[in-house]
Amino acid sequence: MQLSHELPDYAFTLRSADGRHARVNDLTLTDSFILSPQQLVENWPVRDSAALTADDLAPLLALQPEVVLLGTGERQVFPPAAVMAACLRQGVGLEVMTNAAAARTFNVLAGESRRVVAGFLLAPG
Repeated sequence: MQLSHELPDYAFTLRSADGRHARVNDLTLTDSFILSPQQLVENWPVRDSAALTADDLAPLLALQPEVVLLGTGERQVFPPAAVMAACLRQGVGLEVMTNAAAARTFNVLAGESRRVVAGFLLAPG
């Protein structure tokens, strides 16, 4: 039987994520970041989902997603209602989950060629 390695048609794969670290391709990240299948934005200056503002989502929405995944660390923490409303006003879905769940969901949606953008909050230290 012939086996072949199938490469994804997108540039970035999220290999793992927890509350303090994430692995994108072969790069280990320790600061919050934004990820789309075609773009990695390091050092997103957001640490706390409860303190998130609509302005904090601007770099994610600028990538024109159909859905935004918000990984909030080791625990699911919903942002203020105004943040969720900012996405809805633009017709963009916002899903809030742990980083591990957001990593799995990101890879599935990217594999389906969906316009997904994820923001991952990583705790310092």
